[in-house]
Amino acid sequence: MSELRSRRSIDIRNRLPDTIEKIVSDKVVSEVVIRTAAGIVTSIITTGSVKRMKLKEGDNVFAVTKATALSVEKE
Repeated sequence: MSELRSRRSIDIRNRLPDTIEKIVSDKVVSEVVIRTAAGIVTSIITTGSVKRMKLKEGDNVFAVTKATALSVEKE
């Protein structure tokens, strides 16, 4: 039930549609590089999650962001 509740609470503005460009994995963690219309986004997730979701380069996915995981940078 918590998964269903969690999905309902995700705001559409927090989901960026994109394509996986590259995955670099080791035994524990994987770096997933995804290309969005806004640019490149990189996520570090467990290799187990990559396997469970059967992620591969070229897959269309959504990058889901949280305000606590963002930072601001001035050019």
